[in-house]
Amino acid sequence: MSGALTTDHPAWHVENGTLARAVRTSSGIWALSYDRAGLHTACLEGTEDVKPAFPTTDPTHLPDAAPAALRQGLHRLGSTHRLANPWLWDAITTAILRQVVRAEQARKLYRTWCRTHGTTVTGPHGALALAPSAGDVLALADEQFADVGAKFHRTALQAAAALYDRHHAEWERLQAHDLATALVRIPRIGPWTAAAAAADFTGDFSIYPHDDLAVRTWAAQIAPDYPWPGKKDKSFGPMWTGWAGTDHTSLHTLTLSTLTWGSHAHAESEERCGTYR
Repeated sequence: MSGALTTDHPAWHVENGTLARAVRTSSGIWALSYDRAGLHTACLEGTEDVKPAFPTTDPTHLPDAAPAALRQGLHRLGSTHRLANPWLWDAITTAILRQVVRAEQARKLYRTWCRTHGTTVTGPHGALALAPSAGDVLALADEQFADVGAKFHRTALQAAAALYDRHHAEWERLQAHDLATALVRIPRIGPWTAAAAAADFTGDFSIYPHDDLAVRTWAAQIAPDYPWPGKKDKSFGPMWTGWAGTDHTSLHTLTLSTLTWGSHAHAESEERCGTYR
């Protein structure tokens, strides 16, 4: 796998000098690691029947209407690869824990949540933690949420967990837009959370909340001379989606490439724009 690896998901972290995370597919638990030699995968539990997938995003699909400086900055990344989160429950959990808090705080909260209440496995580069299952979440006492800093997120996690076991088989068959529509029916799950979870699970970022602070921040850093709308200016979203028009592939490429610019790793040893966070 050549090109950049998208590392926006908080499960990616440095373990013994190597970027690593654990993921759960429908057939087993996998350890993923990434270094200068590229991506490495190892099945730790279960079977290898369902492997983690890393769809490719090609910068040639960027919309021509986007600012030239933005397109040039994203083209320098080359083709990018992001894990399509194989566990819908983790995608929902991650999006809920991102509610209200800043990105770095959400990253720390997610990792603490997984280490404290989730499943820990040992991979080639050390201990890796997975999110607690929906059933495990429903078994937690209220103070166990507060103890890890997730007091605010408790009711959303509980509401999602209560519906997940009944509906996840149906949800997992849906396309990105329909999945987001289904998830927004969960109490305390708004359009932003639903869209972020659906994009993470399906790998389709044409439905991601495009006026997200991360998208705005990285776009402004890539093309600092462009007259971007202010942080509270609601014209950013329509402007962003308008550049792609009805081309969902272009919108996906524009959004995911921008997120990747701000949080990625390269297998090659030379320094590239953007950093792992």
